[in-house]
Amino acid sequence: MKRWIAVASALAAVGAGIALMIPGARVYSADKTPRFPQLKLEELNEQQRPFADEILKISSLGISGPYNEMLRSPMMGQRLFNLLDYLRFNTTVPRKLNEFAILIQARLWTSQVEWTAHYPLAIKAGLAPAVADELGEGKRPASMQPDEAAVYDYCMELSTKHDVSDATFKRLREIFSEQQVVDLTSVSGTYITVAMLANAAEESAPGGKTPLKPLPAR
Repeated sequence: MKRWIAVASALAAVGAGIALMIPGARVYSADKTPRFPQLKLEELNEQQRPFADEILKISSLGISGPYNEMLRSPMMGQRLFNLLDYLRFNTTVPRKLNEFAILIQARLWTSQVEWTAHYPLAIKAGLAPAVADELGEGKRPASMQPDEAAVYDYCMELSTKHDVSDATFKRLREIFSEQQVVDLTSVSGTYITVAMLANAAEESAPGGKTPLKPLPAR
């Protein structure tokens, strides 16, 4: 139950070296008409309501945040909901490195929601604030541990070059099993999906926070 509550909170809150290559995102105006108006329980159809009932069992925030988008495709949303539980709490990737991988995607996509939700989780899991802060500034963190550097290089190459060099893959395999590599790749891809949902909906972080500055277009 605590795991599911954490998933709900994270989603609802949901924000030298290899160059960051994703164009910067806009800052969304709170005065603009929402692209996805907030759904109300009485508006849900027979496909959406069962999924909403599951969300409400574990979420104190109702069906807002990314759930508002996920409910518009309830079958997909349910499966994404289940996948996130595995990738956050049952993955073979150590928690610190898993949260670091999520932050990398948040930075690449300038997802204020994702960054705001996962920055404190990464720090709590043992990632040094200096590493997270330099990542947030669009830099390759200078003080990464060897395992962090291996994860960073792998995730960055795969995300920006759409390929991974033999040298980078070898470094990762020196510390990760085959299953861990697959899980790391999967958490990266899944949080791209979460970031895309948030960006497509023009969602800002809670309170209008913008911890990430837009990256220059490459």
